[in-house]
Amino acid sequence: MTLAAGAHFLSPNVYVHVFDGDRPGPTALIQAGIHGDEVAGVHALAELLEDGYRPHRGRLIVCPVMNAGAYRARQRSRPGGLDLNRCFPGSADAAEPEYRLARRFMDLVEAERPALVATLHESHKRYDPAVTPSFGQTLVYGVDPMPPLVQAVVDSLNAELADDAERWATQYYPVATSSTELIVEAIGCIGICVETWMGFAENRRVEMQRRVVELMLQQVGVRDQPSP
Repeated sequence: MTLAAGAHFLSPNVYVHVFDGDRPGPTALIQAGIHGDEVAGVHALAELLEDGYRPHRGRLIVCPVMNAGAYRARQRSRPGGLDLNRCFPGSADAAEPEYRLARRFMDLVEAERPALVATLHESHKRYDPAVTPSFGQTLVYGVDPMPPLVQAVVDSLNAELADDAERWATQYYPVATSSTELIVEAIGCIGICVETWMGFAENRRVEMQRRVVELMLQQVGVRDQPSP
């Protein structure tokens, strides 16, 4: 189901914003709120939409709140519901809305075939290579070798650090049951989970999530690189 530019609605409960650039280029899909207690990415995408952030090339698809019921409750899953991130590839005929939504989303990515799919997450644990699992302040990927875009974004983030406590890292952590892994397997895109650490103030996490999105879209070619 390839979408025309504009705002769309995926049943059961997801708004999808589709923007086309003025020049040909790749497609990137950015989504947040698949876990309702991870709010910084939701707010970062809302700010970018409000500020008129648009692609220069190709197509940008934005899903600001993947799991509306969970987000309203500020819980990982909607009350009484399932972990949406573990319901992929989904089923159109399932009784549970999470499985139906997962299937609709898979239909979308299989039709659009984005070059980049990024999911904005947050973590209660600051990344420590000696502690498994710990994700905060990492870009997580699940394929070997690592896509060059991942290291390029982390290097750019760390070159801009205001505080060394915010330092980012790459992390190879494949999870066969995650939505990102299943999407990568289905269409062969670059799949990234962005993980900010919840130990930072919410407004700062929103700023960091927004900056990661900007850098990813520059690296994949949807947005122009800034002039030197």
